Amino acid sequence: MFNSILFATTASPTCDDAAKVAFDLAKKYNAALHVFHVFGIPTRGASPFVTDVRTGEQETLDDDYMAWVKEEMKSTYAARMEGVNKAQIDCTVGAPATEILRKAWKEDVDLIVMGAHTRQDDVGAYRYRQIAGSTMQRVARGSRCPVLIVSRPCNTCFWYFNNIVFGADFTKASTAAFKFAYQTAKHIGSKLYLFHAIDLSEMRFGQTAGQEDIEQRITEARRQMEERYLSQMKEFDNFDVEVWEGIPHVEILKFAREKNADLIIMAHHTREVDPEKALLGSTVEQVVLRSACPVVSVNRLDKIQSGDVPLVQASKTETVP
Repeated sequence: MFNSILFATTASPTCDDAAKVAFDLAKKYNAALHVFHVFGIPTRGASPFVTDVRTGEQETLDDDYMAWVKEEMKSTYAARMEGVNKAQIDCTVGAPATEILRKAWKEDVDLIVMGAHTRQDDVGAYRYRQIAGSTMQRVARGSRCPVLIVSRPCNTCFWYFNNIVFGADFTKASTAAFKFAYQTAKHIGSKLYLFHAIDLSEMRFGQTAGQEDIEQRITEARRQMEERYLSQMKEFDNFDVEVWEGIPHVEILKFAREKNADLIIMAHHTREVDPEKALLGSTVEQVVLRSACPVVSVNRLDKIQSGDVPLVQASKTETVP
């Protein structure tokens, strides 16, 4: 299912949950695993100093520092690397999201695995509850392959998944997310729940929706589910379709909890929003911060093909129709 995986890490405790998933996936699929860390941001131009992304402290960028970072990463993941046949540890300097996306493109990876945050002091803080990590936001928005975001411990992950929830919103990006969800469920033998929430968030601004209008929207949503998604699943019958109404991220989290979901798969749209300024406006980012299970963000069809063609053979230049 996966030939090449990029694990974006700071080699700190905040990435431990994502590390377990990344190394387990590499073992299960005998995939090449690229353990990658962007250890600092240049203070200016060709400056010999970088600001460490984990500590915020200024460090001298030289061969000794780079060698020390690599050795620290090898030591941190030594135990997990046992049983991984094709593992590579690498690091670089630069803006984390930009370098992660560049590395993913260069290595032609099928999946990026990362945590929602990179610094320990974000966890549990007000910023953690209100704003997604800017690196995660930028990578999810810019990636051409699915991004698996792990913000909490995952005991089953891709080994024993039973229930996968696909959050549908009928967009082009959602078509790519559906194909990944369908092929994942079919490959693993999981139950696939296709879920859509009728957005009633306007009620928070003094407007109300009549029951007749809600019922019409539910009927239309089910019709679109049938037309856009169910028609592509051929002989696969291990699925259910649900349409609820409410605030989308709240409803999908409630639904995933009710179905004991092991994985949520959604589209992460590529709106041009400054991640440093934008509050958690998108549904997928809200779900990431609150979900008890990992969340996969999918934007494009570049690494995904329709039908029974393996996920990993799609062209790098393919785009969402």
